[in-house]
Amino acid sequence: MSSAFEHDVVRNLIYRQGRYPDIATPEDWYRALAFTVRDRMLARWTASIKNYAVHQVKVVCYLSAEFLIGPQLGSNLLSLDLEGEARDAMRTLGQDLDTLLAVEEEPGLGNGGLGRLAACYLDSLATLEIPAIGYGIRYEFGIFDQEIVDGWQVERTDKWLRMGTPWEIVRPDVCFCVNFGGSTQMQTDERGRLRVQWTPARQVKGVAYDVPVQGYRVNTCNVLRLWKSEAIETFDLDDFNAGDYYQAVEEKMVSETLSKILYPNDEPEAGKRLRLAQQYFFVSCSLQDMLRLMDASHTPVQRFADRFAAQLNDTHPSIAVAELMRLLVDERLLPWEDAWIITRRTFAYTNHTLLPEALETWGLPLMQSMLPRLVEIIFEINKRLLEEVRRAYPGDEERVARMSLIDEQGSKRVRMANLATVGSHRINGVAALHSDLLRETILRDFAEMFPERFLNVTNGVTPRRFLMLSNPSLAELIDKAIGLAWRTDLTRLEALTAHAEDPAFRKAWRAIKRENKAVLADRIQQRLGIAVSPDMLFDIQVKRIHEYKRQHLNVLYIISLYRRLCRDPSVKIAPRCFIFGGKAAPGYTMAKLMIRLITGVAEVVNNDPAINHRIKVLFWPDFNVQNAQTIYPAADLSEQISLAGKEASGTGNMKFMMNGALTIGTLDGANIEIRQQAGEENFFLFGMNAEQAEALKSKGYQPAGYAEENVDLRDALEQIDQGRFSRGNREMFRPLLDNLLYDDPFLVLADFADYAACQQRVNDAWHDEEQWTRMSILNTARSGMFSADRAIKEYCERIWQATPEDIDLTDFEDL
Repeated sequence: MSSAFEHDVVRNLIYRQGRYPDIATPEDWYRALAFTVRDRMLARWTASIKNYAVHQVKVVCYLSAEFLIGPQLGSNLLSLDLEGEARDAMRTLGQDLDTLLAVEEEPGLGNGGLGRLAACYLDSLATLEIPAIGYGIRYEFGIFDQEIVDGWQVERTDKWLRMGTPWEIVRPDVCFCVNFGGSTQMQTDERGRLRVQWTPARQVKGVAYDVPVQGYRVNTCNVLRLWKSEAIETFDLDDFNAGDYYQAVEEKMVSETLSKILYPNDEPEAGKRLRLAQQYFFVSCSLQDMLRLMDASHTPVQRFADRFAAQLNDTHPSIAVAELMRLLVDERLLPWEDAWIITRRTFAYTNHTLLPEALETWGLPLMQSMLPRLVEIIFEINKRLLEEVRRAYPGDEERVARMSLIDEQGSKRVRMANLATVGSHRINGVAALHSDLLRETILRDFAEMFPERFLNVTNGVTPRRFLMLSNPSLAELIDKAIGLAWRTDLTRLEALTAHAEDPAFRKAWRAIKRENKAVLADRIQQRLGIAVSPDMLFDIQVKRIHEYKRQHLNVLYIISLYRRLCRDPSVKIAPRCFIFGGKAAPGYTMAKLMIRLITGVAEVVNNDPAINHRIKVLFWPDFNVQNAQTIYPAADLSEQISLAGKEASGTGNMKFMMNGALTIGTLDGANIEIRQQAGEENFFLFGMNAEQAEALKSKGYQPAGYAEENVDLRDALEQIDQGRFSRGNREMFRPLLDNLLYDDPFLVLADFADYAACQQRVNDAWHDEEQWTRMSILNTARSGMFSADRAIKEYCERIWQATPEDIDLTDFEDL
């Protein structure tokens, strides 16, 4: 072998895969390479664990129902600075690295921005050398693989683990029992203290599966610990011997359901029970694991908050507040007051939404049947909270009702956002506007009573995956222009500003953008059979399909543009390719209808020979991290058009900006800060702001009037109504049309005229090639604020009080 790396790859092929080179498949070579990379990570991982234990450092525990980590091989090669060595080694062995990178199955551990953000934060925590553990669920099946069949979204099972994954290490010795159902009994202990005993109806075992998280060119390697559910007893021999073979394995099947699939459809009652059980399962295992680590280091439980900072990523893990109280009071026998101080000091809560339907609540009967002891603890927390509220605001019973952890209106429900808020020492929004609205709307009462707890930490994304890995040609151009320091300090990109005035640099920038567009165009041709010219303006909207994100506003504009071209072919427009992507929740009928409208418009436009060389429309199926790495670098225009006041932050908008896309957007979420950073002249702004939107609603919004006043809008709606984009079926889009004309909760029709005018400004700007390139460079140059590294530094300083830990490899580097 010509190198140690090649030797290790072949050794792993033989000894781990049981294959020899002549018969090895690409899957075999991928796994052999992945194990070779993982071996190099494990020395850093072990050293990190040892350092944390010896120095008894404070560890950040990030609790999240999703971690959309994306394929790991390319990311780990980048972090370890091994890509060049790996490429050369595999070439010598007759393999192509890019082919092997494409073999890897994307981990089905998340869906949208919430999971992508969690993954970005784990990357930054390791890169900044902050001791950290990510805690979540090892879903056997992801949310779903999306296919488009006859224009409709079809969900297919995401079997991402069917071949296993080389990145995880199972820890069968790290396992915990989790209780469900049953009853509680009050009893007196030997010291005369009242104690509660929870006798569960059943228990499930959570087993740890660890995935290493390598920091970028540092020795720190943290861990993502995912819990798999198993039965306490996987096989009942008595049932088997009695001939009841199904009963013998029933407990195993029922128990394993908890970690079976990401986000089950929670429309039916069974789905609600499973989702609540999933949330409790993973936070209980995680908190028990933290206590285990305390015991292993012989640290008294009273110092729990000194050793761990636990971040609740949205409301999904908020039951952790009650569970930690149970563990401290019932299991560790702490007085309630002491346990509450520890709990409050430990937790912080990140809110990710202002949408009422996304603020989780659980029916009280459901919780009482599944988690009887947790409900008792929530009642006690609530009792003490409301006493405090009444002392602070005597006679204000309406405030008391709003702040209560129990919604008494109709069937009683437990408000999980309220529980997370009262049980945390810090509550943050994820963009300046979002944090302001959080304090002014859904958590106003809490913000008035506990103002010191509220702050803003604007989201960030990792430049490692979404610039260095996704867009290596652009990263190399930036390296040559301003040096390498930007790779670990994204604010250094500001130095690109001067290069925006260099014609040669602008030409190189354009060449890279066109190259990226050509790659995407080739994949579009292969996947969808649609021919797209890379010289078109690539106008891209990829994100979860939801009414508030307003993909249908985009579609209405496309229809109006198409109709203008049909009426007058002499209209001068920039040739444009409109690209959509994103998943609709399986039970979200309107979102699925929006996808069908996109594909219906695409069918008509792309098959019109008089028009299809001027505009193309397509829906890219199964948008995920892997696909995103091709899409973001190819974008000319980033569509961030949600109704102002509805998007918490957005992170796709940041990834587009880093890659030089210009944004068309509203003053919503992080768009506001993106516009401030990029400069107003380098951002295409349209639409009402949040105050104007609320004012319009409050005075009685009549959407049909906007359709009557705007000829292009009226014509677009009529075309849909006449069945033009549904093969003559006039009823297909009736629910969508009725929603827009008689309700329109997200003010699509009200913002249409301004959006269309703004798109005309985009069209005009595109014709000035040099100026567009200048604007593109400046967007990248000013994207430094949106690095996840900056966000994590703010969390460390303002919330967690966590500090870096230098990792010493001395004891491991010669192994």
